[in-house]
Amino acid sequence: MLYQSIKKTILGVLFIAAIFSCDNGPTLQTYYVDNELKPGFSSLDIPTSFLDIEETSLTTEQKEAYKSVDKLNMLSFIVNEDNRAEYEVELAKVKTIFEDPKYDELMRGGNSTDGRFVVKIIGDPDSLDELILFGNANDRGFAIVRILGDDMNAGHLVQLAMSLKDANFEEGKVNEFMDFFQ
Repeated sequence: MLYQSIKKTILGVLFIAAIFSCDNGPTLQTYYVDNELKPGFSSLDIPTSFLDIEETSLTTEQKEAYKSVDKLNMLSFIVNEDNRAEYEVELAKVKTIFEDPKYDELMRGGNSTDGRFVVKIIGDPDSLDELILFGNANDRGFAIVRILGDDMNAGHLVQLAMSLKDANFEEGKVNEFMDFFQ
């Protein structure tokens, strides 16, 4: 009898914990998956092997950063006269997702004329799971770039990014996304 009572209590506690631990709020991952094939959106997943990086030319920190990155996800919404209202709705959805406290802001910049950007992270700056660049310009649209990996270091990633300015990327969608930020 006592065993049955303890068993029911434990099951009840586990059930309640399961209900409260489920976060049904929107995430960047679900937003990406839900929209990557929709009209108006353009998406791209880039494994690090796609990047033409000569590892011998990298510093130790840059090599560590390169090896810690698994892939890049990019999602953009290009605005035009026909989809302005949809753009505003989608922009609001993304901004709502970024209100989640798990996305720590690293930096922001830009202005209302040329466009704005924000850099968000998930994890400690010395041990990141994800680094996110979100940029929007009312006349162009918005783009979200997610850098995914394990134990990435924000400082080392910045150094790696600086070394990529002269890297040769294959033609196609990568240039389309890179053009968005110019």
